[in-house]
Amino acid sequence: MNVSPRKILVSSALPYANGSIHMGHLVEYLQSDIWAKFQKLRGHQCTYVCAADAHGTPIMIRARQEGIDAEVMVKRIAAEQHEDLKAFGIEFDNFHTTHSAENEQLVCRMFHALSDAGFIYTKTIEQAYDEQEKMFLPDRFVRGTCPNPKCRSEDQYGDACEVCGATYAPTDLIDPVSVLSGSKPIIKESEHYFFKLSEFGAELRRWIATADLHQNITSKLEEWFEAGLQDWDISRDEPYFGFLIPGTTDKYFYVWLDAPMGYVASFLHYCNRHGDIDFDEYWNADSENEVYHFIGKDIVYFHTLFWPAVLKGSNVRQPTSVFAHGFLTINGKKMSKARGTFINARTYLDNLNPSQLRYYYAAKLGPGMDDIDLNLDDFIARVNSDVVGKLVNIASRCAGFISKRFNGQLAEKLDDPDMFAKFTAQSEVIAAHYEKREYSKAMRSVMALADTANRYIEEKKPWVMVKNENQSQEVQYVCTQGLNLFRTLMVYLDPVLPAVAADVRRLFGETVWHWDSASEPLLDRKIKKYAALVTRVEQSQVDKMIAQSKPADAPGETKENGEMRNETSSEVTIEDFMKLDLRIATISDAQPVEGADKLLQLTLDIGGEERQVFAGIKAAYKAEELIGRQVVAVANLKPRKMRFGLSEGMVLAAGPGGKDIFLLSPDTGAESGMKVK
Repeated sequence: MNVSPRKILVSSALPYANGSIHMGHLVEYLQSDIWAKFQKLRGHQCTYVCAADAHGTPIMIRARQEGIDAEVMVKRIAAEQHEDLKAFGIEFDNFHTTHSAENEQLVCRMFHALSDAGFIYTKTIEQAYDEQEKMFLPDRFVRGTCPNPKCRSEDQYGDACEVCGATYAPTDLIDPVSVLSGSKPIIKESEHYFFKLSEFGAELRRWIATADLHQNITSKLEEWFEAGLQDWDISRDEPYFGFLIPGTTDKYFYVWLDAPMGYVASFLHYCNRHGDIDFDEYWNADSENEVYHFIGKDIVYFHTLFWPAVLKGSNVRQPTSVFAHGFLTINGKKMSKARGTFINARTYLDNLNPSQLRYYYAAKLGPGMDDIDLNLDDFIARVNSDVVGKLVNIASRCAGFISKRFNGQLAEKLDDPDMFAKFTAQSEVIAAHYEKREYSKAMRSVMALADTANRYIEEKKPWVMVKNENQSQEVQYVCTQGLNLFRTLMVYLDPVLPAVAADVRRLFGETVWHWDSASEPLLDRKIKKYAALVTRVEQSQVDKMIAQSKPADAPGETKENGEMRNETSSEVTIEDFMKLDLRIATISDAQPVEGADKLLQLTLDIGGEERQVFAGIKAAYKAEELIGRQVVAVANLKPRKMRFGLSEGMVLAAGPGGKDIFLLSPDTGAESGMKVK
């Protein structure tokens, strides 16, 4: 690997310190943690920071309800959030808080720089005011109908519409209501501070041209440019939990000014405690180091317009790029407490292994802002098939023979060096997928190699060879080969499965890996006794997690033992099921169907017999990627005449549809034509 070392600063969007981390939040933190771990594995100086987002009216209101000081509440919640994130293997180099001396120092410095440059002004505005609560209402404490004539979505926040993305003032809402009291707010005047965002159009376009933003983001930015950039209100009236604006006694910085500065402040806090890293080298206007923000698509506006503009206006470097991801759905729908799918991170941890979720999210994530779905049936199937059935299976098949027959000693050579070379030849391909945040492609590449390793072991059959004393040496070579193939795959998966990778390093007696470790076989040395690395996901674990996530009074049938009954279709008898002839099939050819948006034409080899099947999986799979893949097919389905031709069966898949559909595959060793029973 000839890669020049880079100096990289990575941040995740700050968790708001008024509630628990849930499964949706974890999309963000796992995506950024994987990327930071990958950069470190490549040998780059990568610093990963985050902080508790500690300011704003929601914090103040919740603290008031609990009868405690807001700062005390924030410290408690932030500590709980950080512990949950660490339990998922998310390793920040620094986790701080926006309610810090560093952040106040940096925000005030920015404010003075913007004021001195003429980018700050004051004007009297009309604001929503709750007469019952005796306070001005922040944007998110007013809800109503979106004022965009093309949208008119109801129950939207007072600053932005979650449906169309339009931004506006709370006073623009149609039929506004105070979230605090439920009353209709009145309009009251107040003097506020504004930042001249409208003057930064050209500067922002220059930054966008160099930032290599995803097309999803640039398309959205173009819409906002066409609508016209509006100056930004950066102040809020008391009562408010935040930093006072210098020179005032009752005006506070809006949370969206000091929250992104929290990235910088957390890094400053880190630099102050580590003498080997220079803060200015990263944040001076002429810095050549790299800075990346990982965020959700709902806060793109703040991070790609406001944030780079205030940085430019105060003569501070702008981020190298901003990476945005989509939302999480569970079983194809928004998370729901009633359905038990609003799952907190801690509830997951109480029932399941975090490595399993890390792999599943990685297998779904790409570089764009498409939403991803945590389909719980697919979660069980994919983790059990890929992580347990394919990956860990390689080590469990080989390590026992090395321990029992050869006293834990690896052979002095590989059985098939050319095969090992093919695995290491994929190093830069997989690295490129990680670099571009195409984690799903990286996982597919790794699992394709895992299939190759399993086929090799299946063909060699060391469990048969070991019975013949004359083949003892060959068994050692074969199992040394298998374990080295497994180790290479685990180096590639280290950013995704760090806890499993740590156990694998212990197995091989290693303390640290670098990306190049994947290309260096371990030979003629002892390994430790193999211990189970990852266990299967059981349906009962998922059921228990869902049951624990439902409110106590949620409707739902229960069995006599209290276990939640799964919602399924009407029952069938075993005789009904036995009428299905399910067979293992190999896709020998796959072609798009001209004139069909969703269909692929598959040619299936079902044990020497070919069948033509039309499958609605075009949105999820490229035709060329399917050739050679094994699937499960319904072989005795009555042929159906379609306008594209005759469909002679069906391939089985799971998922809600569209991009989220997943072909079912058999375990390693199954052959075309085998009956599924």
